Order: sequence, then C-alpha cells, then structure tokens
Amino acid sequence: MTGPYDDIIDLPHPVSATRPRMSIANRAAQFSPFAALTGYDAAISETARLTSERIELDEGDIAILDGKLSILKDMIADHPDIAVTYFQADKKKAGGSYVTVSGAVKKIDDYEGAIVLMNCKKIAIEDIIGIECELFNALM
Repeated sequence: MTGPYDDIIDLPHPVSATRPRMSIANRAAQFSPFAALTGYDAAISETARLTSERIELDEGDIAILDGKLSILKDMIADHPDIAVTYFQADKKKAGGSYVTVSGAVKKIDDYEGAIVLMNCKKIAIEDIIGIECELFNALM
C-alpha cells in the first residue's frame, strides 16, 4: 500500500535546537476553556437566585401586631427577649427574603417607626410580619 505521506512517515520528530521543549502542563493549558464573556456566569447566577414577594398583612394581623407592640412598650424596662420575623428587601433585584432575628428589646422608636434591639439592630415596624415573646403566651 502506498499513500500520499509515505515519503515523510518514517522521518524523526523535529526538535528545536534553540527553544526548550514545552511541558505537558503548558501544552494542556493551550486548550483549556476560557471565559469569552466576562461576568456572564455571575449574571446567570444572579438571575437564578430566588427572592420572595412581600406579604401584605390583613387588618386582623395588623391589629395583633399592634397589640404585641403595646405589650412590649409596657414591658420595655424589663428588656424582653423577642424573635422578630421581618421582610428584608433585596438590594439587587425585586423582592427580598424573610429574616428572623432574636434579641432583647432596647426601645421602640415611634418617631422612626422601628424596634431597636440591644445589639443596635433596627427593624422597621412596617416590615414586621411576626413577633414572638414569652410575655405574649402569659398575657394572651
């Protein structure tokens, strides 16, 4: 059998006299994938991240929260421990998430409309959907 490359098929592999041989790792790096669109992966991850919509409380739920807030105002000197669930808006896209924070109440700021905890965490009353406290179980 004869082929078009019979004249060169048995020649030795050419080796450069002036350049060193490339390592296997460097040869492999030539063919590794690259990010042609920088930031594309981050944009896809951000789009895939889920957020929740804000829950609108009805009048009954608002009345219950107002009652709990008035109990807390009456007992503020004791710095009661509470667990507050509130809506935290997402900074990058529409929606947000619901977060539960626990701590002792430092004050209820009617001017700013916020509950301030002893660790200086300030929670807007309009964002709150639930407040849990041992006081409520004893009084309600």
